[in-house]
This record gives sequence, structure tokens and C-alpha cells, in this order.
Amino acid sequence: MTRNFSTIPLILAITLVSLPLMVMYGFLILDTFTDAPPGELWPDRFTLEHWRFLFDTSVVGNVWAATGNSLILALSMMVIVLSLSTTAAYAISRLHLPYRRFFLAGIMVMHAFPAVTLLIGVFFVLNFTGLYNSMIGVILVKGALMLPFGIWIMKGFYDAVPWEIEMAGVQDGASRFTVWRRLILPQVKPGLVALGVFSFLDGWGEYLLPRILAPGSEMTVLSVFLNELIAADQLGYDFNLFKSVGVFYTLPVILLFVIFQNRLMNIFGGGTKG
Repeated sequence: MTRNFSTIPLILAITLVSLPLMVMYGFLILDTFTDAPPGELWPDRFTLEHWRFLFDTSVVGNVWAATGNSLILALSMMVIVLSLSTTAAYAISRLHLPYRRFFLAGIMVMHAFPAVTLLIGVFFVLNFTGLYNSMIGVILVKGALMLPFGIWIMKGFYDAVPWEIEMAGVQDGASRFTVWRRLILPQVKPGLVALGVFSFLDGWGEYLLPRILAPGSEMTVLSVFLNELIAADQLGYDFNLFKSVGVFYTLPVILLFVIFQNRLMNIFGGGTKG
């Protein structure tokens, strides 16, 4: 059996395992463009009626305001995690800091705690600082929870950069900051891109923290907006409209994955190739 034919059983097995998911997502997309009632398999006609919420705010409310708030949360997450992770990971990877191993172990332990177990303590801190019920508080907490992951990922990329590159820049008279900015950062560009995408997606899909730490805030994000549609029974039994809002919510995620899928595959590998 040649190498090409030897992979056919594996492909068939993966296809059979993935088939229920593919059918489920296929009907999810189909239902957003048809008028199939709940419980019916095949639709009667094609329609764009379920997408009118994009232009008519009387249908489900202002979905664009929620989209903008989710975008603010996701972009803020990306900026905070990227800026702090790149500098902290470089210091841990390259500098002889005291208690370095203890610090690394502490970061790993911090990442092991689920966000839900920290909610009471976080609530008291935000309430004391006056940031409870505000999007700024949510952004700071979410960014802090994501930092251990970002620091560990970027440290792996910095460790893979040869010391000779950095030493050559220092011997030529460049400062340590200039060497880091002009020589080291381009070498870890795949990690920067992948971590930026992961940070954005983590902020975009966050539901728990905005729901609990900013319940009365006017900056409702899309995940909370989607939940409130069902909780308030605003849509009645129009599940196809609810599915359309859900598909709209996932479109940026799919778009980012299609654009940066090769970079995302490299995030756990480190290295200097981009």
C-alpha cells in the first residue's frame, strides 16, 4: 500500500467522527437562511428575514453597540497581554533574576485557578477600588488572568532565539532595549501574532466576568447580549433568529482563524521562523 492510500482509513475515521458535528453546523447555517420551524428537518423556502436584526434595532435591540463593546474588550485584552507578556517573558528568559524558578512556578499555579474560584476576592478588590460594575474593571481582571499564559508562551519563543544574535547586537554598541526591539522581537513574531489572536478570541468570547463584575454596566458585550435574548424571552419561539445572532457572534472568530491559522499552529512550538 502506497503512502497516499495508507492515510485513507485515517481520513475515513476522522470523517465519521466529525460527521455529527458537520451536520449540526450545516443545519445551523441553513436554519439562519430558511423558515424551517422547530422540529422540522427540511425548510420550505429561503429567506433573509432572520438577519434583519442587523438593520432593525426593534428586533433584538442594538446588536452593533454590543459588538462594539465586545471589540473594545477583546482589543484591550490583546494590547495588555501582548505588551506585558513580551516584556515580562524577555526578562524571565534572558535576565538572571533572583527567585526566577519560584516566580515561574508561581505564574503556573496562578494560571491553574479557574476564574470562577477567584470571583469573590476579585469582587472585593474591584468594589474597594471603585471599578466594580465597569468595563475597565472587567478588562483589567481578564487581562490579569490571561497574563500567565502569555508569559509562558512568549518565554518559550525567547528561549528558542540564539544568544549569538543578541550578543552580536550588544557588541556592536546597541543598548539592550534596542537589541530587544530590533533583533529579538522580529525573531518571535510568530508568537506575537498567535498570542495576539488568542488574547483577542479570549476577550471576544468572555461571558462570565462581564456578566458578574459589570451586571449594571451599559457596555453589554455580545455574549451577555445573546444570553439576555433567551433569558428575557424576547424572541418568543423564533429559534432561527436566535441562531442568526449566534452565527453573527462567531463570524469574527472564524475570520481570524482562517487568516492566522498557520500562526496559531506554531504557538506551542516556539522557534524563530515566521
